[in-house]
Amino acid sequence: MAWLREASLSEHHALVTSLPDASELRHLEFESWRKWFVDTVALACSKLNDDAVAIFFQTDVKRQGVWVDKGFLLQLAAERAGSALLWHKIVCRAPAGVTTYGRPAYAHLMCFSRALRLAASQSSADVLPELGDMTWPRAMGLAACASACRFLRAHTACRTVVDPFCGIGTMLAVAEAHAFDAIGVELSKKRAERARTLKLDLSVG
Repeated sequence: MAWLREASLSEHHALVTSLPDASELRHLEFESWRKWFVDTVALACSKLNDDAVAIFFQTDVKRQGVWVDKGFLLQLAAERAGSALLWHKIVCRAPAGVTTYGRPAYAHLMCFSRALRLAASQSSADVLPELGDMTWPRAMGLAACASACRFLRAHTACRTVVDPFCGIGTMLAVAEAHAFDAIGVELSKKRAERARTLKLDLSVG
């Protein structure tokens, strides 16, 4: 968040990221994590140019028998920042009809902007049938990353993808494979080192 507060982002930047779950921030009680999540998403949206977009990949969790809907939290935060939801894609983590435990069989891929709007003719599929390969257990799937990049190329002025929670750099590597510049921020030195060297041989369509 310190980096986001100081960042200067132009119309040529877009933010694509996945915020850590409460299980990854064990020093926070659940309500503190929830507040941190909403505050961070709102900050990220507010730092972008009006015509730029923020795309978030998040997977819900079940906590003590209660469903934690991160799509709802994203909407709360974006509304605070004055951003509107351009699209909400469901990314299948498991085939339809499969029962999963702890986490649902889908993830959210949601795109927000303050000023950019899309015509009906610019619509794309609302359900991605597969997550794609994952470079590590907490990564965005490659298919989800590629979908975000295709949207950025077709509908925004983005030239640089920013991931302030980049992990080992999956989104950065996919962005570079799609001919974007990429900037990542990561607290873990070990993960940051992996992010600096991660390269993916993708067939870009």
